[in-house]
Amino acid sequence: QVRLVESGGGLVQSGGSLRLSCAASGNTESINAMAWYRQAPGKSREAVAVRPTSGSTHYADSVKGRFTISGDDDKNTVTLQMNDLKPEDTAVYYCYAQEFTGPSNSRNYWGQGTQVTVSS
Repeated sequence: QVRLVESGGGLVQSGGSLRLSCAASGNTESINAMAWYRQAPGKSREAVAVRPTSGSTHYADSVKGRFTISGDDDKNTVTLQMNDLKPEDTAVYYCYAQEFTGPSNSRNYWGQGTQVTVSS
């Protein structure tokens, strides 16, 4: 089992910045990727930024150049720095971890979610 605890989020004006942090605990040695997802009202949950433990990070086109995902594999933390925020970035943001459980098998874990609201 992996437990994810998020912090950060809140209300910010358009053009502002926020930083989200996520700490993983439990069976962290089997985590092979951490990521941030978001879900806006009436929309499906979407991947914002993905950070594999090996390999390159990936970003949604809508946040490229504005958001940066970083992490510390030793501390099992992942951070999302969000700059130049726009009203369309308003959503509940979720930390995600993928645990490797065997060949072609994995288990997904989610944080509780944190609200990000960007006012125009």
